[in-house]
Amino acid sequence: MTSIAFKPFTGLRRSSVLPCPNPTTTTTLSKPVVKFHVSAARTSPKLSNRNLRVAVIGGGPAGGAAAETLAKGGIETFLIERKLDNCKPCGGAIPLCMVGEFDLPLDIIDRRVTKMKMISPSNIAVDIGQTLKPHEYIGMVRREVLDAYLRDRAKDNGANVINGLFLKMDMPKSWDDPFVLHYTEYDGKQGAVGSKSTLEVDAVIGADGANSRVAKAINAGDYDYAIAFQERIKIPDDKMVYYENLAEMYVGDDVSPDFYGWVFPKCDHVAVGTGTVTHKSDIKKFQLATRNRAKDKILGGKIIRVEAHPIPEHPRPRRLSGRVALVGDAAGYVTKCSGEGIYFAAKSGRMCAEAIVEGSQNGKKMVDEGDLRKYLEKWDKTYWPTYKVLDVLQKVFYRSNPAREAFVEMCADEYVQKMTFDSYLYKTVAPGNPLEDLKLAVNTIGSLVRANALRKEMERLNV
Repeated sequence: MTSIAFKPFTGLRRSSVLPCPNPTTTTTLSKPVVKFHVSAARTSPKLSNRNLRVAVIGGGPAGGAAAETLAKGGIETFLIERKLDNCKPCGGAIPLCMVGEFDLPLDIIDRRVTKMKMISPSNIAVDIGQTLKPHEYIGMVRREVLDAYLRDRAKDNGANVINGLFLKMDMPKSWDDPFVLHYTEYDGKQGAVGSKSTLEVDAVIGADGANSRVAKAINAGDYDYAIAFQERIKIPDDKMVYYENLAEMYVGDDVSPDFYGWVFPKCDHVAVGTGTVTHKSDIKKFQLATRNRAKDKILGGKIIRVEAHPIPEHPRPRRLSGRVALVGDAAGYVTKCSGEGIYFAAKSGRMCAEAIVEGSQNGKKMVDEGDLRKYLEKWDKTYWPTYKVLDVLQKVFYRSNPAREAFVEMCADEYVQKMTFDSYLYKTVAPGNPLEDLKLAVNTIGSLVRANALRKEMERLNV
């Protein structure tokens, strides 16, 4: 039986040649490579004189991770992406485990955040980060840098990267017929118009974001979505020192009725943004409020880029149909409360690709829906509890300004910080201390009671 190797989390990695500042140095951890053996169902028909052909639509973290895994696993891989210089409006935070698990070079990480400020509606600031160990941090990346790196690595491993706009696909007429993909290819020969092209493949991974055309092709259903709005602001060097390893999160009805505003440090600028599901038409008003909250710290800054993009709020009703699977934003894998999506996009892309590699026996056999369903089963078992917990937290603490005050008050607790960071950095449910859990429950109830009393008093004064 043939085998391919996948690397587990192994801490921090080597540097690449990409030109990005490396503010500090970090000790490298290491673990032995774990071999991943693959096998296919006995009923899968063997392909003759060729390997399995799979198209990945979309070149973000989900698409790049999927394409690399497929190519390494012996699959003839095609990655179609329209905007190879895409700058998605994204806070750009990644957990520490992603650096090692996806073998990311340190110099594509702009900043290593070790301190955060959570700022309440009344501008009470709570410092977060004192529980972090010396080697722990939250990575801050620019999406155009991270996405390009993952795509280039997929290409280096044998994936065919196509600069093209996916248009539609013709569905197979029988169980083993190919999908026919229609796209406009931009190869530089036809100018900005591009040329109409087609491609036949055996399976498709939709990694084409919240407005996924692949999802529409399989009638995956709609979902609620947020609008994320972000401005990249070049601030004076003396003010940039303040954000060297610090990020800020603002909560309040002024910055968002159902999310938060942020100031995240990048390579040589800060990203200032916010998002909302319920009041999309007011997004520019919320963005202005976020800038105003941080105005003293970004005074003299110049806006160098403005970005906006839809962000899914929950998984789609259907994420799989036949030999087509959705991953990343196309599937709806963005967490409530925190809005995290980069790690889950890359992880879902890799997990889906692994299922195809395993089901096809390294590209030698045809796959079917049963093979791809293994990815969904594994995903839901591993991450569904995380999504549900964060959904509850958002509903409890983002519903009013008094509740947000209670949330910020909770964040001052060292035990809360430790549990939060341990879970976020390593994407595992951190084991708690029963006594501390009980104290946390009591404190949470107390905070919510005070918040409710404050809300009623505010309502009375506003009558």
